Amino acid sequence: MVVSFSLTGNAYSQNKTPDPPNIILIMADDLGWGDVGFNGNLYLQTPELDKMAQNGLTLNRFYAASAVCSPTRGSFLTGRHPERYGITHANTGHMKEEELTLAELVKNQGYTTGHFGKWHLGTLTVTEKDANRGGPRGAAHYAPPWENGFDVSFSTESKVPTWDPMITPESEAQDIGNRVPGEHFGTYYWTGEDEKVTDNLTGDDSRIIMDRVIPFIDQAAESNQAFLSVIWFHTPHLPVVAGPAYRKRYADFSEDKQHYYGSITAMDEQIGRLRKFLREKGIAENTLILFCSDNGPEGPEQINRTQGSAGPFRGRKRSLYEGGIRVPALIEWPAKIEAGKKTNLPVSTSDIFPTLLGILGIDNQNGVKPLDGANVFPLIQENKQTRASTIAFRFQNQQAIMDNQFKLYSADNGENFALFDLLNDPGETTDISLDKPQKAAELSRNLKNWLISCEESNQGMDYQ
Repeated sequence: MVVSFSLTGNAYSQNKTPDPPNIILIMADDLGWGDVGFNGNLYLQTPELDKMAQNGLTLNRFYAASAVCSPTRGSFLTGRHPERYGITHANTGHMKEEELTLAELVKNQGYTTGHFGKWHLGTLTVTEKDANRGGPRGAAHYAPPWENGFDVSFSTESKVPTWDPMITPESEAQDIGNRVPGEHFGTYYWTGEDEKVTDNLTGDDSRIIMDRVIPFIDQAAESNQAFLSVIWFHTPHLPVVAGPAYRKRYADFSEDKQHYYGSITAMDEQIGRLRKFLREKGIAENTLILFCSDNGPEGPEQINRTQGSAGPFRGRKRSLYEGGIRVPALIEWPAKIEAGKKTNLPVSTSDIFPTLLGILGIDNQNGVKPLDGANVFPLIQENKQTRASTIAFRFQNQQAIMDNQFKLYSADNGENFALFDLLNDPGETTDISLDKPQKAAELSRNLKNWLISCEESNQGMDYQ
Protein backbone atom coordinates (compact mmCIF):
# COMPACT_ATOMS: atom_id res chain seq x y z
CA MET A 1 0.00 0.00 0.00
CA VAL A 2 1.42 3.40 -0.96
CA VAL A 3 0.28 6.42 1.01
CA SER A 4 1.72 9.91 0.79
CA PHE A 5 2.75 11.56 4.05
CA SER A 6 4.25 14.89 4.92
CA LEU A 7 6.30 16.16 7.83
CA THR A 8 4.26 18.38 10.14
CA GLY A 9 6.49 21.36 10.67
CA ASN A 10 10.21 21.06 11.33
CA ALA A 11 10.01 18.25 13.88
CA TYR A 12 13.73 17.63 13.95
CA SER A 13 14.76 21.19 14.78
CA GLN A 14 11.95 21.45 17.34
CA ASN A 15 13.32 18.41 19.14
CA LYS A 16 16.92 19.60 18.73
CA THR A 17 17.75 16.57 16.63
CA PRO A 18 19.58 17.77 13.50
CA ASP A 19 18.61 14.85 11.26
CA PRO A 20 15.93 12.17 11.15
CA PRO A 21 17.23 9.30 13.30
CA ASN A 22 18.30 5.98 11.95
CA ILE A 23 15.96 3.31 13.30
CA ILE A 24 16.92 -0.24 14.27
CA LEU A 25 14.17 -2.50 15.61
CA ILE A 26 15.51 -5.75 17.07
CA MET A 27 13.29 -8.60 18.23
CA ALA A 28 14.26 -11.90 19.81
CA ASP A 29 11.99 -14.93 19.43
CA ASP A 30 10.52 -16.53 22.59
CA LEU A 31 12.95 -14.72 24.89
CA GLY A 32 11.53 -14.55 28.40
CA TRP A 33 11.46 -11.45 30.62
CA GLY A 34 13.96 -13.15 32.91
CA ASP A 35 16.35 -14.31 30.18
CA VAL A 36 18.60 -11.22 30.29
CA GLY A 37 21.11 -9.84 32.73
CA PHE A 38 19.52 -6.39 32.86
CA ASN A 39 16.37 -7.98 34.33
CA GLY A 40 18.35 -9.79 36.98
CA ASN A 41 19.37 -13.13 35.48
CA LEU A 42 22.55 -14.11 37.31
CA TYR A 43 23.60 -16.94 34.99
CA LEU A 44 22.78 -15.95 31.42
CA GLN A 45 25.53 -13.81 29.89
CA THR A 46 24.07 -10.84 27.97
CA PRO A 47 26.82 -8.24 28.41
CA GLU A 48 25.94 -6.24 25.30
CA LEU A 49 22.28 -5.92 26.17
CA ASP A 50 23.31 -4.99 29.69
CA LYS A 51 25.50 -2.22 28.22
CA MET A 52 22.53 -1.03 26.17
CA ALA A 53 20.54 -0.81 29.40
CA GLN A 54 23.32 1.22 31.01
CA ASN A 55 23.40 3.55 28.00
CA GLY A 56 19.67 3.77 27.42
CA LEU A 57 16.22 3.19 28.86
CA THR A 58 14.93 -0.09 30.33
CA LEU A 59 11.19 -0.63 29.81
CA ASN A 60 10.08 -2.63 32.84
CA ARG A 61 6.49 -2.98 31.64
CA PHE A 62 6.81 -3.67 27.92
CA TYR A 63 4.15 -5.89 26.36
CA ALA A 64 4.01 -7.97 23.23
CA ALA A 65 0.66 -7.48 21.51
CA SER A 66 0.05 -11.22 21.61
CA ALA A 67 1.23 -14.37 23.33
CA VAL A 68 2.70 -15.77 20.10
CA CYS A 69 4.97 -14.44 17.40
CA SER A 70 3.07 -13.55 14.21
CA PRO A 71 0.42 -11.28 15.74
CA THR A 72 3.07 -9.39 17.71
CA ARG A 73 5.12 -8.87 14.56
CA GLY A 74 2.11 -7.45 12.76
CA SER A 75 1.47 -4.95 15.55
CA PHE A 76 5.14 -3.95 15.41
CA LEU A 77 4.82 -2.78 11.80
CA THR A 78 1.29 -1.33 11.77
CA GLY A 79 0.42 -0.02 15.24
CA ARG A 80 -2.74 -2.11 14.95
CA HIS A 81 -3.61 -5.29 16.79
CA PRO A 82 -3.58 -8.11 14.22
CA GLU A 83 -7.01 -9.23 15.42
CA ARG A 84 -8.06 -6.44 13.07
CA TYR A 85 -6.63 -8.07 9.93
CA GLY A 86 -6.61 -11.79 10.52
CA ILE A 87 -3.15 -12.60 11.92
CA THR A 88 -4.44 -14.16 15.11
CA HIS A 89 -1.88 -16.96 15.53
CA ALA A 90 1.35 -18.27 14.05
CA ASN A 91 0.93 -19.44 10.44
CA THR A 92 -2.45 -17.71 10.20
CA GLY A 93 -3.39 -14.95 7.78
CA HIS A 94 -0.89 -12.54 6.25
CA MET A 95 -0.07 -8.83 6.03
CA LYS A 96 -2.86 -7.52 3.84
CA GLU A 97 -2.10 -5.15 0.99
CA GLU A 98 -4.41 -2.54 2.48
CA GLU A 99 -2.40 -2.34 5.69
CA LEU A 100 0.16 0.44 5.95
CA THR A 101 3.51 -0.74 7.31
CA LEU A 102 6.17 1.30 9.01
CA ALA A 103 8.57 0.44 6.19
CA GLU A 104 6.20 1.87 3.57
CA LEU A 105 5.72 4.98 5.63
CA VAL A 106 9.37 5.87 6.26
CA LYS A 107 10.36 4.86 2.74
CA ASN A 108 8.14 7.69 1.53
CA GLN A 109 10.27 10.01 3.69
CA GLY A 110 13.51 8.99 1.99
CA TYR A 111 14.59 6.17 4.30
CA THR A 112 16.13 3.01 2.93
CA THR A 113 14.55 -0.04 4.55
CA GLY A 114 15.70 -3.57 5.31
CA HIS A 115 14.22 -6.67 6.92
CA PHE A 116 16.48 -9.41 8.28
CA GLY A 117 15.56 -12.71 9.92
CA LYS A 118 12.17 -14.21 10.67
CA TRP A 119 9.21 -12.67 8.83
CA HIS A 120 6.20 -14.83 9.75
CA LEU A 121 3.67 -12.40 8.27
CA GLY A 122 3.02 -14.35 5.09
CA THR A 123 4.76 -16.69 2.68
CA LEU A 124 7.86 -15.79 0.65
CA THR A 125 7.44 -17.97 -2.43
CA VAL A 126 4.63 -19.38 -4.56
CA THR A 127 6.82 -21.60 -6.72
CA GLU A 128 8.29 -24.21 -4.36
CA LYS A 129 7.63 -25.80 -1.00
CA ASP A 130 9.13 -23.70 1.77
CA ALA A 131 8.73 -23.61 5.54
CA ASN A 132 5.21 -23.96 6.96
CA ARG A 133 3.08 -22.58 4.14
CA GLY A 134 5.35 -21.47 1.30
CA GLY A 135 4.76 -22.61 -2.26
CA PRO A 136 1.57 -23.22 -4.26
CA ARG A 137 -0.22 -24.51 -1.13
CA GLY A 138 0.07 -21.08 0.50
CA ALA A 139 -0.16 -18.80 -2.52
CA ALA A 140 -3.13 -16.94 -1.03
CA HIS A 141 -0.88 -15.83 1.83
CA TYR A 142 2.03 -14.59 -0.26
CA ALA A 143 3.01 -11.33 1.43
CA PRO A 144 6.82 -11.05 1.55
CA PRO A 145 8.71 -8.11 3.08
CA TRP A 146 9.70 -6.79 -0.35
CA GLU A 147 6.00 -6.21 -1.08
CA ASN A 148 5.51 -4.49 2.25
CA GLY A 149 7.95 -1.61 1.95
CA PHE A 150 11.36 -3.21 2.41
CA ASP A 151 14.08 -2.36 -0.11
CA VAL A 152 16.39 -5.12 1.13
CA SER A 153 15.41 -8.47 2.60
CA PHE A 154 17.18 -11.47 4.04
CA SER A 155 14.22 -13.31 5.43
CA THR A 156 12.73 -16.67 6.31
CA GLU A 157 9.05 -17.41 6.46
CA SER A 158 9.30 -18.94 9.93
CA LYS A 159 11.64 -20.71 12.36
CA VAL A 160 15.04 -22.24 11.65
CA PRO A 161 17.56 -23.88 14.01
CA THR A 162 19.66 -21.37 15.92
CA TRP A 163 22.89 -23.05 14.70
CA ASP A 164 23.40 -24.23 11.10
CA PRO A 165 19.92 -22.94 10.24
CA MET A 166 19.57 -24.84 7.00
CA ILE A 167 20.32 -28.24 8.56
CA THR A 168 17.89 -30.29 10.65
CA PRO A 169 19.48 -30.91 14.06
CA GLU A 170 19.07 -33.94 16.28
CA SER A 171 15.68 -34.39 17.90
CA GLU A 172 17.04 -33.21 21.26
CA ALA A 173 16.93 -29.66 19.85
CA GLN A 174 13.11 -30.09 19.76
CA ASP A 175 10.46 -28.95 17.31
CA ILE A 176 11.94 -30.63 14.24
CA GLY A 177 8.66 -32.34 13.33
CA ASN A 178 9.07 -35.19 10.87
CA ARG A 179 12.29 -33.81 9.43
CA VAL A 180 15.33 -36.08 9.23
CA PRO A 181 18.41 -34.96 11.21
CA GLY A 182 21.25 -33.98 8.87
CA GLU A 183 18.96 -33.17 5.95
CA HIS A 184 17.86 -29.69 4.84
CA PHE A 185 15.50 -28.09 7.33
CA GLY A 186 13.12 -27.06 4.55
CA THR A 187 13.01 -23.35 5.36
CA TYR A 188 15.08 -21.00 3.22
CA TYR A 189 16.41 -17.46 3.38
CA TRP A 190 15.03 -15.27 0.58
CA THR A 191 16.18 -11.88 -0.70
CA GLY A 192 13.42 -11.38 -3.27
CA GLU A 193 10.92 -13.22 -5.42
CA ASP A 194 12.52 -16.54 -6.46
CA GLU A 195 15.83 -15.29 -4.99
CA LYS A 196 16.93 -17.99 -2.57
CA VAL A 197 20.18 -17.61 -0.61
CA THR A 198 22.73 -20.42 -0.86
CA ASP A 199 25.95 -19.00 0.63
CA ASN A 200 27.19 -18.10 4.13
CA LEU A 201 24.53 -20.13 5.93
CA THR A 202 26.56 -22.19 8.41
CA GLY A 203 27.29 -21.57 12.07
CA ASP A 204 25.40 -19.24 14.38
CA ASP A 205 22.15 -18.01 12.87
CA SER A 206 22.36 -14.62 14.60
CA ARG A 207 25.79 -14.06 13.06
CA ILE A 208 24.46 -15.13 9.65
CA ILE A 209 21.73 -12.49 9.95
CA MET A 210 24.10 -9.78 11.14
CA ASP A 211 26.43 -10.51 8.21
CA ARG A 212 23.62 -9.08 6.04
CA VAL A 213 22.61 -6.25 8.35
CA ILE A 214 26.06 -4.66 8.57
CA PRO A 215 26.53 -4.14 4.80
CA PHE A 216 23.02 -2.69 4.52
CA ILE A 217 23.74 -0.13 7.24
CA ASP A 218 27.22 0.54 5.86
CA GLN A 219 25.84 1.38 2.44
CA ALA A 220 23.20 3.66 3.94
CA ALA A 221 25.79 5.44 6.07
CA GLU A 222 28.16 5.90 3.12
CA SER A 223 25.26 7.40 1.14
CA ASN A 224 24.29 9.62 4.09
CA GLN A 225 20.82 8.13 3.96
CA ALA A 226 18.61 7.47 6.97
CA PHE A 227 17.68 3.82 7.37
CA LEU A 228 15.15 1.53 8.99
CA SER A 229 16.60 -1.88 9.84
CA VAL A 230 14.17 -4.47 11.21
CA ILE A 231 16.16 -7.38 12.69
CA TRP A 232 14.05 -10.28 13.87
CA PHE A 233 16.34 -12.98 15.25
CA HIS A 234 15.15 -16.59 15.45
CA THR A 235 16.87 -17.03 18.81
CA PRO A 236 15.96 -18.67 21.18
CA HIS A 237 12.96 -20.28 19.41
CA LEU A 238 13.11 -24.07 19.07
CA PRO A 239 15.00 -25.90 17.60
CA VAL A 240 17.63 -24.53 19.99
CA VAL A 241 21.27 -25.33 19.20
CA ALA A 242 24.40 -23.48 20.30
CA GLY A 243 27.88 -23.80 18.84
CA PRO A 244 30.68 -25.42 20.85
CA ALA A 245 32.32 -22.13 21.93
CA TYR A 246 29.04 -20.80 23.32
CA ARG A 247 28.17 -24.05 25.05
CA LYS A 248 31.60 -24.04 26.70
CA ARG A 249 30.74 -20.80 28.49
CA TYR A 250 28.09 -22.75 30.38
CA ALA A 251 30.05 -25.94 31.00
CA ASP A 252 28.79 -26.18 34.59
CA PHE A 253 25.16 -26.36 33.47
CA SER A 254 23.05 -29.13 31.93
CA GLU A 255 23.36 -29.77 28.20
CA ASP A 256 19.94 -28.23 27.57
CA LYS A 257 20.89 -25.06 29.42
CA GLN A 258 24.21 -24.94 27.55
CA HIS A 259 22.33 -24.80 24.26
CA TYR A 260 19.62 -22.39 25.40
CA TYR A 261 21.91 -20.01 27.24
CA GLY A 262 24.62 -20.31 24.59
CA SER A 263 22.29 -19.35 21.74
CA ILE A 264 21.20 -16.20 23.60
CA THR A 265 24.78 -15.22 24.36
CA ALA A 266 25.61 -15.69 20.67
CA MET A 267 22.74 -13.35 19.74
CA ASP A 268 23.90 -10.85 22.36
CA GLU A 269 27.39 -10.94 20.82
CA GLN A 270 25.95 -9.94 17.45
CA ILE A 271 24.04 -7.05 19.01
CA GLY A 272 27.39 -5.91 20.41
CA ARG A 273 28.93 -6.24 16.97
CA LEU A 274 26.18 -4.01 15.59
CA ARG A 275 26.57 -1.36 18.28
CA LYS A 276 30.35 -1.30 17.79
CA PHE A 277 29.89 -0.84 14.04
CA LEU A 278 27.53 2.10 14.61
CA ARG A 279 30.14 3.78 16.79
CA GLU A 280 32.90 3.16 14.26
CA LYS A 281 30.76 4.70 11.50
CA GLY A 282 30.04 7.72 13.67
CA ILE A 283 26.27 7.23 13.55
CA ALA A 284 25.52 5.75 16.96
CA GLU A 285 24.52 9.08 18.52
CA ASN A 286 21.47 9.57 16.32
CA THR A 287 20.49 5.93 15.87
CA LEU A 288 17.44 4.75 17.79
CA ILE A 289 17.66 1.07 18.75
CA LEU A 290 14.71 -0.78 20.24
CA PHE A 291 15.20 -4.31 21.55
CA CYS A 292 12.40 -6.60 22.71
CA SER A 293 10.97 -10.12 22.47
CA ASP A 294 7.86 -11.22 20.61
CA ASN A 295 6.28 -13.11 23.54
CA GLY A 296 7.18 -14.98 26.69
CA PRO A 297 9.35 -18.10 26.87
CA GLU A 298 8.32 -21.42 25.37
CA GLY A 299 6.99 -23.95 27.84
CA PRO A 300 6.54 -25.96 29.91
CA GLU A 301 9.29 -24.54 32.05
CA GLN A 302 12.68 -26.28 31.90
CA ILE A 303 11.60 -29.33 29.94
CA ASN A 304 14.47 -30.24 27.63
CA ARG A 305 15.45 -27.10 25.64
CA THR A 306 12.59 -24.90 26.93
CA GLN A 307 14.82 -23.35 29.57
CA GLY A 308 13.48 -19.80 29.38
CA SER A 309 12.45 -17.71 32.37
CA ALA A 310 9.41 -15.46 32.71
CA GLY A 311 10.98 -13.99 35.82
CA PRO A 312 8.49 -13.46 38.65
CA PHE A 313 5.48 -13.57 36.35
CA ARG A 314 2.70 -16.10 35.88
CA GLY A 315 2.36 -17.91 32.55
CA ARG A 316 4.52 -18.42 29.50
CA LYS A 317 4.13 -18.28 25.72
CA ARG A 318 0.50 -18.67 24.60
CA SER A 319 -0.78 -17.15 27.85
CA LEU A 320 -2.17 -13.65 28.38
CA TYR A 321 -0.97 -13.73 31.94
CA GLU A 322 2.06 -11.47 32.41
CA GLY A 323 4.63 -14.19 31.73
CA GLY A 324 3.27 -14.71 28.24
CA ILE A 325 3.19 -11.07 27.14
CA ARG A 326 5.48 -8.99 29.40
CA VAL A 327 8.87 -9.15 27.68
CA PRO A 328 12.37 -7.66 28.08
CA ALA A 329 12.80 -4.34 26.30
CA LEU A 330 15.32 -1.52 25.90
CA ILE A 331 15.62 1.72 23.95
CA GLU A 332 19.00 3.26 23.18
CA TRP A 333 19.16 6.66 21.48
CA PRO A 334 22.02 8.76 22.85
CA ALA A 335 20.87 11.94 21.12
CA LYS A 336 17.51 11.95 22.90
CA ILE A 337 17.39 9.41 25.75
CA GLU A 338 19.33 9.84 28.97
CA ALA A 339 21.54 6.89 29.88
CA GLY A 340 20.81 4.42 32.63
CA LYS A 341 17.13 5.16 33.13
CA LYS A 342 14.21 2.81 33.80
CA THR A 343 10.48 3.31 33.38
CA ASN A 344 7.39 1.51 34.66
CA LEU A 345 5.26 3.10 31.94
CA PRO A 346 3.12 0.39 30.27
CA VAL A 347 4.22 0.20 26.62
CA SER A 348 3.12 -2.21 23.89
CA THR A 349 4.53 -3.28 20.55
CA SER A 350 1.49 -1.56 19.05
CA ASP A 351 2.93 1.74 20.35
CA ILE A 352 6.06 1.50 18.19
CA PHE A 353 4.38 2.65 14.96
CA PRO A 354 2.65 5.79 16.32
CA THR A 355 5.64 6.63 18.52
CA LEU A 356 7.99 6.63 15.55
CA LEU A 357 5.48 8.71 13.59
CA GLY A 358 5.53 11.22 16.43
CA ILE A 359 9.32 11.29 16.57
CA LEU A 360 9.51 11.85 12.82
CA GLY A 361 6.71 14.41 12.84
CA ILE A 362 4.72 12.49 10.26
CA ASP A 363 1.02 13.17 9.81
CA ASN A 364 -0.88 9.87 9.82
CA GLN A 365 -4.31 11.32 9.07
CA ASN A 366 -4.46 9.56 5.71
CA GLY A 367 -3.38 6.18 7.12
CA VAL A 368 -5.44 3.10 7.89
CA LYS A 369 -7.29 3.53 11.18
CA PRO A 370 -7.93 2.84 13.98
CA LEU A 371 -4.55 2.41 15.61
CA ASP A 372 -4.28 0.45 18.84
CA GLY A 373 -1.02 2.05 19.91
CA ALA A 374 -0.18 5.54 21.12
CA ASN A 375 2.80 7.87 20.84
CA VAL A 376 4.55 7.26 24.15
CA PHE A 377 7.73 9.23 23.43
CA PRO A 378 6.51 12.46 25.10
CA LEU A 379 5.66 10.40 28.19
CA ILE A 380 9.15 8.88 28.16
CA GLN A 381 10.75 12.29 27.78
CA GLU A 382 8.75 13.63 30.72
CA ASN A 383 9.47 10.51 32.81
CA LYS A 384 5.76 9.77 33.13
CA GLN A 385 4.80 6.40 34.59
CA THR A 386 1.18 6.37 33.43
CA ARG A 387 -0.67 6.62 30.12
CA ALA A 388 -4.18 7.68 29.16
CA SER A 389 -5.07 4.71 26.97
CA THR A 390 -5.61 1.08 27.91
CA ILE A 391 -3.84 -1.90 26.30
CA ALA A 392 -6.07 -4.77 25.16
CA PHE A 393 -5.30 -8.34 24.12
CA ARG A 394 -7.03 -11.32 22.59
CA PHE A 395 -5.56 -14.74 21.90
CA GLN A 396 -7.65 -17.82 21.21
CA ASN A 397 -10.10 -18.08 24.14
CA GLN A 398 -8.26 -15.54 26.26
CA GLN A 399 -9.04 -11.85 26.60
CA ALA A 400 -7.32 -9.19 28.67
CA ILE A 401 -7.18 -5.43 29.11
CA MET A 402 -5.05 -3.28 31.39
CA ASP A 403 -4.67 0.28 32.51
CA ASN A 404 -1.77 1.62 34.53
CA GLN A 405 -2.56 -0.48 37.59
CA PHE A 406 -5.27 -3.05 36.96
CA LYS A 407 -5.62 -5.93 34.52
CA LEU A 408 -8.82 -7.78 33.64
CA TYR A 409 -8.30 -11.35 32.38
CA SER A 410 -10.56 -14.06 31.01
CA ALA A 411 -9.67 -17.59 29.93
CA ASP A 412 -13.11 -18.43 28.54
CA ASN A 413 -13.99 -15.79 25.95
CA GLY A 414 -15.28 -13.35 28.53
CA GLU A 415 -17.63 -15.65 30.39
CA ASN A 416 -15.68 -15.11 33.60
CA PHE A 417 -13.14 -12.46 34.52
CA ALA A 418 -10.44 -12.04 37.13
CA LEU A 419 -9.06 -8.63 38.13
CA PHE A 420 -5.44 -8.20 39.20
CA ASP A 421 -3.57 -5.28 40.73
CA LEU A 422 -0.34 -5.38 38.74
CA LEU A 423 1.42 -2.79 40.89
CA ASN A 424 0.91 -4.69 44.14
CA ASP A 425 0.49 -8.20 42.74
CA PRO A 426 2.59 -8.50 39.54
CA GLY A 427 2.50 -12.29 39.86
CA GLU A 428 -1.31 -12.22 39.41
CA THR A 429 -1.96 -14.40 42.45
CA THR A 430 -5.11 -12.74 43.83
CA ASP A 431 -8.37 -12.01 42.01
CA ILE A 432 -9.78 -8.74 43.41
CA SER A 433 -12.78 -8.42 41.08
CA LEU A 434 -15.24 -8.75 43.99
CA ASP A 435 -13.39 -6.07 45.93
CA LYS A 436 -13.34 -3.62 43.02
CA PRO A 437 -16.50 -4.27 40.97
CA GLN A 438 -16.56 -0.78 39.46
CA LYS A 439 -13.03 -1.11 38.09
CA ALA A 440 -13.82 -4.58 36.72
CA ALA A 441 -16.98 -3.24 35.05
CA GLU A 442 -15.13 -0.26 33.57
CA LEU A 443 -12.40 -2.41 32.05
CA SER A 444 -14.98 -4.94 30.85
CA ARG A 445 -16.85 -2.21 28.94
CA ASN A 446 -13.62 -0.97 27.36
CA LEU A 447 -12.66 -4.49 26.36
CA LYS A 448 -16.08 -5.17 24.84
CA ASN A 449 -15.89 -1.98 22.77
CA TRP A 450 -12.38 -2.87 21.61
CA LEU A 451 -13.47 -6.36 20.52
CA ILE A 452 -16.39 -4.86 18.56
CA SER A 453 -13.97 -2.46 16.86
CA CYS A 454 -11.63 -5.34 15.95
CA GLU A 455 -14.51 -7.30 14.45
CA GLU A 456 -15.52 -4.29 12.34
CA SER A 457 -11.93 -4.03 11.13
CA ASN A 458 -11.92 -7.73 10.28
CA GLN A 459 -14.93 -7.14 8.08
CA GLY A 460 -12.91 -4.64 6.05
CA MET A 461 -14.57 -1.48 7.31
CA ASP A 462 -11.23 0.25 7.89
CA TYR A 463 -10.39 0.07 4.20
CA GLN A 464 -13.55 1.63 2.80
